[in-house]
Amino acid sequence: MIERRITRLYVAAGLSSGAAIELDRAQAHYLRSVLRLGAGAAVAVFNGTDGEWLCRVSEIGKGASLAVESQLRDAEPAAETDLWLVFAPIKRARLDWLVEKATELGVAALLPVWTARTQAERVNLDRLQTHAVEAAEQSERLSVPELRAPQRLDRLLASWPAARRLILCDESGAGEPISDVVAHLSPGPVALFVGPEGGFDETELDALGKLSFVTRVGLGPRVLRAETATLAAVAVFQAIAGDWRRVRTR
Repeated sequence: MIERRITRLYVAAGLSSGAAIELDRAQAHYLRSVLRLGAGAAVAVFNGTDGEWLCRVSEIGKGASLAVESQLRDAEPAAETDLWLVFAPIKRARLDWLVEKATELGVAALLPVWTARTQAERVNLDRLQTHAVEAAEQSERLSVPELRAPQRLDRLLASWPAARRLILCDESGAGEPISDVVAHLSPGPVALFVGPEGGFDETELDALGKLSFVTRVGLGPRVLRAETATLAAVAVFQAIAGDWRRVRTR
C-alpha cells in the first residue's frame, strides 16, 4: 500500500509504464540531501498530461533517475480546470504568495499584465515558475499552471480570444456582485482580472467596459489589497462554478 504523503514531483517528460525518468539536479538534490531517499524509494510523478504515476528511485547520486511503474491517477479533463488569472504584478513577496495560492486553487494559466498604475518594474518568471511547481506538487494538483510573459494591457486585449469571458474585478463599485455573475455564467472558458495596487486608471476601466467579452464585478464593501482580491475572486469563482464539488481521487 502506498503511503498517503508520498513525495510528489513534476516532470516535463512523458510518463508510461516501464519508462525511465532523469531528474534535474535540483530534484536530485532534494531527494538525496533533503528527503534522504535511497534506491527503491517510492515517488509520485506527474506532468500535466499523463496523470500521476508511481515511480521508484533506480539511481541516486549527483543525479537521479526514476523507473515508472504504474498509474495512480488519470489526467484531469482540461474543461474542468480552464480558468485563467490576469493580474498586475505586485511586490515580490506578495506576488510569490499570489502565484502559490492561485496554483493551489486550480488556476490553469497565469497572465501578468502591465497597467497604468502597476508599481512593480519587473517579473522574475523563473522564480514564479518555481513557486507554481512547488504549489502544484504540495496541493496534489495534476498540472502546473501555464505562466506567460508579462505584456501591456492594450496588447493583451488586442489578442484576447473572444470566446473567453473576462471577469473584471472592479474596485470602483460599478460591477454586479461576483457571486451573482458567476452563478449565471454560460458554460465556456473564463478569466479573472485583478488590477494593481491603487486600482485601475479611469481610462482603462472605460476601455474595458466597452468590450463585449468583459463583465465588471464587485468584491464586496471593503477595499482589498491586490493579493487578497485575487484569492477572494478565485475562491468564489471555483466554489460557485463547481470546482469545490469535485472530490480528491487519491
